[in-house]
Amino acid sequence: MKLSQQLIFFGIVFSVYGLINYYILRRGLSVIPESYRTIYLVTGVFFVISFIAGRFLERVWISFYSDVLIWVGSFWIAFMFYFFLSLVIIDLLRFINFLIPFFPSFITANIEKTKRITALVVFVFVIITIAGGYINTRTINTRTYKFKINKYAGELSSLNIVMASDLHLGTILGKSFLNNLVDKINALKPDIILLAGDIVDEDLNPVIKNNVGEELVRLKSKFGVFAITGNHEYIGGVEAAVKYLTAHGITELRDTSVKIDDSFSVVGREDRSVKQFSGRQRKSLSELLTGIDKSFPIIMMDHQPFGLNEASENGIDLQLSGHTHNGQLWPINYIIEKIYDLAWGYEVRGDTHYYVSCGVGGWGPPIRTGSRPEIVNLKIKFKAEKK
Repeated sequence: MKLSQQLIFFGIVFSVYGLINYYILRRGLSVIPESYRTIYLVTGVFFVISFIAGRFLERVWISFYSDVLIWVGSFWIAFMFYFFLSLVIIDLLRFINFLIPFFPSFITANIEKTKRITALVVFVFVIITIAGGYINTRTINTRTYKFKINKYAGELSSLNIVMASDLHLGTILGKSFLNNLVDKINALKPDIILLAGDIVDEDLNPVIKNNVGEELVRLKSKFGVFAITGNHEYIGGVEAAVKYLTAHGITELRDTSVKIDDSFSVVGREDRSVKQFSGRQRKSLSELLTGIDKSFPIIMMDHQPFGLNEASENGIDLQLSGHTHNGQLWPINYIIEKIYDLAWGYEVRGDTHYYVSCGVGGWGPPIRTGSRPEIVNLKIKFKAEKK
């Protein structure tokens, strides 16, 4: 990404982030007693800048302090989102009441009291939502799907795939998280493990320092572990991320394919971010499939689930994607559903099977209110005989 593009992008992001936080802090100030306003503002500003400060600090000095800043800042992003959502709804109701008065007298009779009660209700609602979302992230769900691909696969009559995406390994999701995930994947006794992008979060340094890769090498399957790049590998530095993952037992498919056991092919597409970050174009799907025998099953991983029809048009039997997180924070999932043809879940189009995972990790706050973290167990049957 060019420097000018970076400046514009981050300028917009920081401006929006700053305005939203100003709105929240300014509204909160109206219900805080005057003697506590200084403490409120200092604490609020600390929360607001902590995530950004922590991300910058960990690039030069990973320490207890950078970890605390990132943890505090990550939780604040979730608090910020739900405070903002609550305030927008409240202000919308106030505006409607201004046009067409409908608030009952017990609300309008004592405005100051109403403000304090409303602030308390909002605070309790947000606390409960965040707590529930955090607990939700600690429980990894296994989704199992059984279906048939009507192709001959050599000596294989069936295939047990375990797929995961969006691990976002880093400061928030580290060694203990991955230890639990690896245990769950291995317990399913997979024939092959497929990781559909965003394995590493923005910064690789915490992964290296905490030796998180030690857990990756514990992944066990008959045919190995294969992965593709996601947008976050590119954000943090794709070459370093790929080198680290490869050194810890992961086979990266970057616009390449591999024939497994002379039975089926696995195709891995480079993430769409390659153009944004390097100016290069990823290979077209038709180009990637050149030389592949389509009479055998073809499984493709493509991190971002755009243009799903391309897979069916090119004879792909199964496409696996991630990226969407299904919104991660409710009600963003409803917006995500409008952006993608398939935002989450399993679908069949023609002869092509699709699964878009909401991910097992997440970006930013360790909070999920729009979905549950998941790994996907796909149990596939193949045609018994070749025509």
